[in-house]
Formats: sequence, structure tokens, C-alpha cells
Amino acid sequence: MKQLLGAITLALALGAPAMAQNAGHIQQVQSGQSCPDCNLFQANLSYRDMPDVNLSDARLRQADLSLATMNRSNFDRADMSIANLFGARFTGASFVRTNFERATLVGAHFGGANLARANLTGANLSGAELDRARGLTQRQLNTACGDASTRLPRGLTVPSCSAVR
Repeated sequence: MKQLLGAITLALALGAPAMAQNAGHIQQVQSGQSCPDCNLFQANLSYRDMPDVNLSDARLRQADLSLATMNRSNFDRADMSIANLFGARFTGASFVRTNFERATLVGAHFGGANLARANLTGANLSGAELDRARGLTQRQLNTACGDASTRLPRGLTVPSCSAVR
């Protein structure tokens, strides 16, 4: 019985996808190259200037993009949950169906960015510049929080983070 359980455990482990970060993928992106569908779990991309990169379908969970500039980049369907985007610039970037669950978007700039169907559940938008973002809906914002300095498209509001916490 012990051998059977060991064999089953080994078979499951070999068949399961690796979830740890991929150093090669991270290095590729840190050098400014596109890397769609890459595993960038906990990658440090802070302070980097990387315009026009394609990171669609990438796993950026818990990644640090603070103060990065990634204008016109493609993040469609990426997992950016629990990521830190503090003060980053994403002018003209695409975030269609991106998962920002519990992410920190404090002070980030999204001028002309497409946020259609992005998941903002639990995201902190305090001080974020979203007034020129496209595809943003009240339904998305109702699941996030912000503050008085959060800039939103006309007619949209976001719950206060102090009221949510």
C-alpha cells in the first residue's frame, strides 16, 4: 500500500505544471523582450523601462512592477494578482481580462490603457490615474477600493479603501 501511494504521489508530481518562477523567463523580460505565456511569478521588474513588450497570458502573480514604465505593452489575460504596480506607467497598454485581484495599483498611470473585463477585486487604486483608461466599468470598480486622489473616468466612483478595510 505504501508503495502504491508513493507511485501515485510521484505520478501526480510529474504531471503537475511547475508553479515556481522561471529565471530564464524573468531574465528575458528584464532585458526588455516579450514573453507571452511566461511564468514571471514574483519577478522583480521594478524601475525598468520596457515599452511595447507582450506579456499576454503571463503569470505575474506577486511580481514587483513598482515605478516601471511599460507603455503600449500587452498584458491581456495575465495573472497580476497580488502584484505591486506602485507608481508604474502603462500609457496605451492593454489589460483585457487581466486579473488584478488584491493587487496594489497605488499611484499607477493608465492613460489610454484598455481595462475591459479586468478583474479588480480587492485591488487598491488609491491615487491611480485611470481617468483616460478605456473599458473600465462601475461594476469593476465596485469590487476595488481607492481614495480621494484616485482619478476615474467621468461618472464612475470607487469605494474608499478606509471604508473597505
